[in-house]
Amino acid sequence: MFNPSPLPVASRAELVAALEHADAPSLALTLAHLTGDPSVLPALGGGGSWLTTPQGGIPPRERARLRSLAAEVLAPGGAAERAGDALPEPGLLRALTRWALGEDTTALLPMIAEDLAGARTDPKRPRWRRQPGSRLSVAIVGAGMSGLLAAHRLAQAEVPFEIYEMGEDVGGTWQHNDYPGCRTDVPSQLYHYSFAARTDWPDHFCEREVVQGYFRDFAKEFRLVEHIRFRTEVTEAAWDEEEALWRLRMRTPEGEREARAAVLVCATGQLCRPSFPAIPGRDSFAGLSLHSARWEPGTDLTGRRVALIGTGASAAQIVPAIAGRTARLSVFQRTAPWLRPTPHYRAPVPEAERWLLEHVPFYREWQRFWLFAPGIGERGVLDGWIVDPGHPPTERAVSARNEALRAALLASMTAQVADDPELLARVVPDYPVGAKRVLRDDGSWLRTLRRPDVRLVTERISGIAPDAVLTADGERHEVDAIVWATGFRASEFMAPMRITGRGGTELSESWNGDARAYLGLTVPGFPNFFLLYGPNTNLAGQGGSIFYFSECGTTYLLDALRVLQESGARSAEVRGGIHDHYNAWVDQGNALRPWGFSGTTSWLRNAHGRSAQNWPYSAAEYWRLTRGFNPEEYLIR
Repeated sequence: MFNPSPLPVASRAELVAALEHADAPSLALTLAHLTGDPSVLPALGGGGSWLTTPQGGIPPRERARLRSLAAEVLAPGGAAERAGDALPEPGLLRALTRWALGEDTTALLPMIAEDLAGARTDPKRPRWRRQPGSRLSVAIVGAGMSGLLAAHRLAQAEVPFEIYEMGEDVGGTWQHNDYPGCRTDVPSQLYHYSFAARTDWPDHFCEREVVQGYFRDFAKEFRLVEHIRFRTEVTEAAWDEEEALWRLRMRTPEGEREARAAVLVCATGQLCRPSFPAIPGRDSFAGLSLHSARWEPGTDLTGRRVALIGTGASAAQIVPAIAGRTARLSVFQRTAPWLRPTPHYRAPVPEAERWLLEHVPFYREWQRFWLFAPGIGERGVLDGWIVDPGHPPTERAVSARNEALRAALLASMTAQVADDPELLARVVPDYPVGAKRVLRDDGSWLRTLRRPDVRLVTERISGIAPDAVLTADGERHEVDAIVWATGFRASEFMAPMRITGRGGTELSESWNGDARAYLGLTVPGFPNFFLLYGPNTNLAGQGGSIFYFSECGTTYLLDALRVLQESGARSAEVRGGIHDHYNAWVDQGNALRPWGFSGTTSWLRNAHGRSAQNWPYSAAEYWRLTRGFNPEEYLIR
C-alpha cells in the first residue's frame, strides 16, 4: 500500500491527457529536477502568496509550456530516464527551493532533502540498535498518530515496547471523531508519515474513514497491532527512583493491572478529551445531546429540530452535512471564523492527477514540498502571523501583511453574501486573522447558513432548558437535539491520568493548568518521560501537518534512548534552567502572534492567559531544535 513504485508510462496520449490536471508549481519543480535546469522554472505570480494565487499564479501560457516540456522529458528515453532516482545535488536543490520559497534556502537544504527522500530511503530511521543486556523498554500511552510513529521507530531500533490504548482501535482523534462530514483540513499529501506515503488518496482532503483506514493499514503492515493493548486506560504512572523505571496502573475490561517500563511516552495529544462549556442547565436537557468528538454510531437527526453549538472546525464540517435532513437547524455562534478559500476542499482527486502521482518520478515529492513550503521558512504563512508594533496592531489586524490577509479573506466572504448585508455583518470576525484557526472554505459554510431551514444565532446562550436553548435576549429556541461542537480540553494534557515524578511530584499539580515542556517533549523532575504532540507543538497555520512535528519529536526521543544506552545511564531528566529559558522564548514568540495579542476567546489560550498549545515559529526551527539529543541539557544518572 505504501510508497508504490512508479509504473511505466503507458502512452504519450495518456501522459498528455494526465498533464492537463497537473499542479503547475509541482510540475515545474519536477521538470527542473529531472532536467537539472532551473531555467525551466517560470515566474510565480502574486508574490507567491499562499492564500491568493492558485497554481502559484503561473499564467495559462506558461502552464501550457510546462505541459509540453513534460511530455518530452517523461517520454521514453527522455531526461526523466536519464535522471534516474537521484535527489537534486545541493546547488540545484537550492535554486529550486529558493524559487518556491522566495528566500535563500541554504540553511534549510538538509531539512528539505530529508523530507524529499522520506518515502524512498526513510532518512529519519534510527541508525542504532538496542544491545543485548540493555535495560531499555518503553510504555507508550495512546495508539494515535504519534503513538504508532514512536512504536514503529522503536521497532526499527529493536527496543521492546507496549502500547496502551483506551479505545478499541488505532487512530487517536480519528477513532473518536466520527461525526457527519468529518475530514481533515490538511491536504492529504501532507497528512501521512513522510516514509509511508500514499499516491491513491481519493480526496484532496480525505474523509475520516479514509484517514482511519490509513492508520489501521499502517499498524497492520508494520506489525504494531500485536503490541497494542486495546481498551486499556492508563490511570496512573509513577517514577520509581530506586529502580529507575516507571510503574503503571491501568484499567481494563478484565480489571486493574500493572506494568513497568524504563521509559514512558505519553502520546495522548491535545485533541483527546471533549470540552463542554459551563452553561447553566446543560445537564437538564431531556432530548438527544452529543458531542462531536463522541458521536454515537447510527445517530439519525432526520426531521429533528437541532441546535448546534459552536462555529469552529468541527461545526464547519457538520453543519453542511446535516442541513437539509434536519427539520430546523439553529447554529449558535460565539465568535465567527475566518474562512480560507479552498474550492477543492470536498472534491475528489481526479483520476488523471492520481495517475501523475503514481507515474511521474518525483512529482509526488515535489507536490508535497509545494504544499509544505508555506510553513518551512519565514516568508510563508508565518509572515502574516507576526505582530508588528509599528503597524500598530489592533483587533482588526496585527501588521500590514495581516491586513492584506484580512482584505483577501473578507473579499471572498463578501462575494458569497454580497446580497445579504445583515448576514455578512454577523459572519465577519472581529479579531485579526490567525487569532483563531482559519477554516477551509469551499462555499459550503455560508451557503448553508443562507438556507431557509438554517438559522445563525449570535445572541449569547444564557442557559439550557429540558426542551430548549435559552439566549440572553429572552428567546427560547425549542429543539429536540443538541450537538456540542465545542472542541477539546486541549490545555489538560493527559487528563485524567495521574503522572508522579521524582520526589512524589504530581505533574498536573505542578503544571496547575499551565502545561510546559522543553521542546514540547520533556519536563524537569520527570526522568525518562517524553510527550508527543505535547505543549506548544500545535501548528497554527504555518503549513505542513502535525505528522511532521511528531516525526521531529520522535527523532529526538530515539536519539535520547541511544544516548542512554551508550552512556550506560539509567535516566535522563531535562535541567530546569534549560526548560525555563526555552519556555520564556516560546512565550515571547506567542505574545507576538495574533492568538497571543488578540483579546478574543479561544482554546489557544489557557486559564492563565498563556498559549500552551501553539508553536509560534517556523517548522524549520522546530526541526533544527529536535535533530539530536544534547546530553549537556539533561541530568544523566
